[in-house]
Amino acid sequence: MNKNSGTRYTKEFKDMAIARMAPPNNESIKSISDELGVSDQSLYKWRQKARIEGTATPGNGQTSGHWSSEDKFLIVLETYAMNQAELSEYCRKKGLYKEQIDTWRISCLNANTGELNQTKKLSQELKEEKKRTSEIEKDLRFKEKALAEAAALLLLRKKARAIWGDQEDE
Repeated sequence: MNKNSGTRYTKEFKDMAIARMAPPNNESIKSISDELGVSDQSLYKWRQKARIEGTATPGNGQTSGHWSSEDKFLIVLETYAMNQAELSEYCRKKGLYKEQIDTWRISCLNANTGELNQTKKLSQELKEEKKRTSEIEKDLRFKEKALAEAAALLLLRKKARAIWGDQEDE
């Protein structure tokens, strides 16, 4: 029987289900669930644990071109230190092409490049915005001083009129 004590599955049973989610089978969780009588939720949990442990388990019934970036990344990690012979054997066993893995590896290596460029761009924009804000604040201070000076002159003019009377030449 596949189950231990009616509620728990053996490690071998879980490993067999996970292996069916992994390449080259890539069986969907739904089909495995229907065939084995295991809940989708249990299979998703097993798949998540396998991913945390570093095993690529798409479990979506899709070809490798439609796998999640997480699964592709796990394949890259798994194969990174392999020599050409080991990689070829791995690819045959998993039903993958070396070129796919090479493409995924390049994508993984370049993944942060865009982020770095974006960070530099945002940093430059922030620097320019701070400079512009500083110029606006400087201009505002100048205008506030000019306004205060104009207000003071008007006040002095009113006082002078009050003291000496209206002597404007019009």
